[in-house]
Amino acid sequence: MSPGVDDPAAPVVGVGPHPPPWPSDDRLDPELLAGGDRRNVIDRYRYWKLEAIVADLDLNRSGLHVAIQNWEHDFNIGSIVRTANAFNVGGVHIIGKRRWNRRGAMVTDRYLHVHHHETEESLFGWLGERGIEAVGVDNLPGSVPLETAALPRDVCLVFGSEGPGLTPGVVAGCTRLVAITQRGSTRSLNAGAAAAIAMYHWALQHPVVEPLA
Repeated sequence: MSPGVDDPAAPVVGVGPHPPPWPSDDRLDPELLAGGDRRNVIDRYRYWKLEAIVADLDLNRSGLHVAIQNWEHDFNIGSIVRTANAFNVGGVHIIGKRRWNRRGAMVTDRYLHVHHHETEESLFGWLGERGIEAVGVDNLPGSVPLETAALPRDVCLVFGSEGPGLTPGVVAGCTRLVAITQRGSTRSLNAGAAAAIAMYHWALQHPVVEPLA
């Protein structure tokens, strides 16, 4: 059931058909202009073609990358990808199984550059060729508090599967490990929540000079 369409009680998402005359802009999608744009995009991109949005986002991609180990078809991956879209990361990297749970991403992955790496070595080789430092996020021995860590602008935050965390191979490939300080009884944070906190910490250290409208 589509919100605002099939369910009259649901909140209306997006905008309806664009009133004539239509704007003359190659970035706009005639089908969306005619039928309305109910996508989860900011107002600036209403009625824009998908490829036009991606091209515009490419002009302002951040130096932040996010890598996620996908050994157990973790349902948190979609949530992490959605958060990565919010920070307009330079790339999302899936390590292991090619198929991952996309439901939580709410199609935000279409606006990102998603890379698949069959092995951990493949990821670290890709990052090394581009001068991107790999930093693991997990509460393992030797990790330093995230809140005290200075993260480089060009960095890839690496997250493990929910439960097992980072594998030994990933830990060995990262230049360092950071952990989110906790004061409660739980052993670890939900992977999706931890990723959001870590990405926000990076964003605080590398603010956007001119935010997207």
